[in-house]
Amino acid sequence: VTYGENYDDTPVGSGEARHTGDMVEPRYYWDPVIAPGGAIFYQGDRFSDWQGDLLISSLTPGALVRIEIDGDKVTGEERLLTDQGRIRDVVEASDGALLVIVDDENGAVLRLTPDETAAPN
Repeated sequence: VTYGENYDDTPVGSGEARHTGDMVEPRYYWDPVIAPGGAIFYQGDRFSDWQGDLLISSLTPGALVRIEIDGDKVTGEERLLTDQGRIRDVVEASDGALLVIVDDENGAVLRLTPDETAAPN
C-alpha cells in the first residue's frame, strides 16, 4: 500500500474530491469511527438469529458491534458490551460461543453464550 497511489500505480488524486465516477461508495461506515480491532461473520448455532451477521470488536468507544446483513445490504446495527471498555478482538469458539478480549489494565477474555433463561424471540 502506497499513499496517493492505486494498486496499479496510477495516482489517486489531490485529496480534494470525495469520489470519482469509477469509485464505489461504501455499503456502511461510521462517523466517528469505531476503531475496529477484529471481525468475524458468525456461523454458529448458539446465537441462531445472528448467523451470517458481522461481529466487530470496537476499541472506540468500546463495544462488540453486530451488523445485520441481508444479502449484500446492511439492515441494522447493535452495540453490545458497551460497559466493558475497549474490545480488542472477537472469535467464535467451536461450540458457537463468542470469545472477546477486553483491552484494559486488567484485561479479560469473556465467553458469551445466550441467556438460556430468557424468553424466546
